[in-house]
Amino acid sequence: MNVDREHDAGDALVAEFRTIGLVLLFLSGLLFSFVADAALPCRGTGDLALIIERADGAVRVVETTHNTILGRVEGLGDLSHASVVYSRDARFAHVFGRDGGLTKVDLLERRIDKRIVQSGNSIGGAISQDGRLIAVSNYTPGGVRVFDADTLDPVVDIPAEYAPGVRSKVIGLVDAPGQRFVFALWDAGEIWVADMHEPQHPKVTKFKHIGRNPYDGMITPDGRYYLAGLFGEDGMARLDLWHPERGVQRILEHYGRGDKKLPVYKMPHLEGWTVAGTRAFVPAVGHHEVLVIDTLTWTEVAHIPTYGQPVFVMARPDAHQVWVNFAFPNNEAVQVIDTESLNVIKTLKPGKGVLHMEFEPRGEEVWISVRDRNQVQVYDTATLEQVKTLPVSKPSGIFMTARAHRIGL
Repeated sequence: MNVDREHDAGDALVAEFRTIGLVLLFLSGLLFSFVADAALPCRGTGDLALIIERADGAVRVVETTHNTILGRVEGLGDLSHASVVYSRDARFAHVFGRDGGLTKVDLLERRIDKRIVQSGNSIGGAISQDGRLIAVSNYTPGGVRVFDADTLDPVVDIPAEYAPGVRSKVIGLVDAPGQRFVFALWDAGEIWVADMHEPQHPKVTKFKHIGRNPYDGMITPDGRYYLAGLFGEDGMARLDLWHPERGVQRILEHYGRGDKKLPVYKMPHLEGWTVAGTRAFVPAVGHHEVLVIDTLTWTEVAHIPTYGQPVFVMARPDAHQVWVNFAFPNNEAVQVIDTESLNVIKTLKPGKGVLHMEFEPRGEEVWISVRDRNQVQVYDTATLEQVKTLPVSKPSGIFMTARAHRIGL
């Protein structure tokens, strides 16, 4: 009996220590959770944005409610021509680097979730309609590579081979309704549409002889038309994605024909085109002008003289204003155009090296990167006055999470 009592007492003591251990483990978990929550408060992502620090291979995470910097993520490689797409929940940013890097950034934890180098030279990418696929357009090797958006594991390679053994640089890659990616081939003068319903076996439709050297592409906000600008000749190419059987149509073929173009120091970015109502506002290549196009007839209806050669022509979300920045040597200015009167209503001088602009989702403010001042400046779009300046090292692209819910960005 004494031995049994000793065993019972020992078992009770072990059980008591086990209970105490479990309690301590639980309390330590609560403490860790408390410390983690204190370091990174729980919050949504709807008012967040990334700013590219192109010279440092880093991004700033900012919020647009109070216009503050939340943190910095480093180690993203060559960001000299970087772009960003967001997961459909806006938790993760996929950053495309010029060095072929594809980096998945966690906005809430402000860290790299995963990074791969998928090619030697790339020029942007897109996320599929269902948010499950990430496509990257590559110069070297020419083509599009598609990855799982969650894991960044490779899914399929689409070589841009337009002749036996010959590949083209790929530009103007966008997502389109119907689980499609659309892109243009610089060297081949072609537009390709990849149907990704069966991701490992995409169905690719090729449209040839669209014009020489398509340099960029964009899709209209309703997802219907894909437009490719042409650098090698006058005009643009338009593909109706509702009726691809109609083929590619040429538009604005006679714009600037016979006129002497100025040297082009920076190519216009067509993803910054503005569609306002039934008119599109488009940067003119090699001219100090913004073109106004009737999107019902796809003909030019006006051209607006500007301060320099436009790079981005971007609309406030209500489309009442268009903001324009310019290529070197006039890259210290931004002009604001009233879309009703087609007049320039204000010329701002943020400073040398204005590289990008981004409107807040409802358009009350616009963020402007000013590389040579190491600043991002925020302007009130009603008063056209500067309201905030943020210190950012050599800023370029600004990408707000509202992009997660728009076609073609």
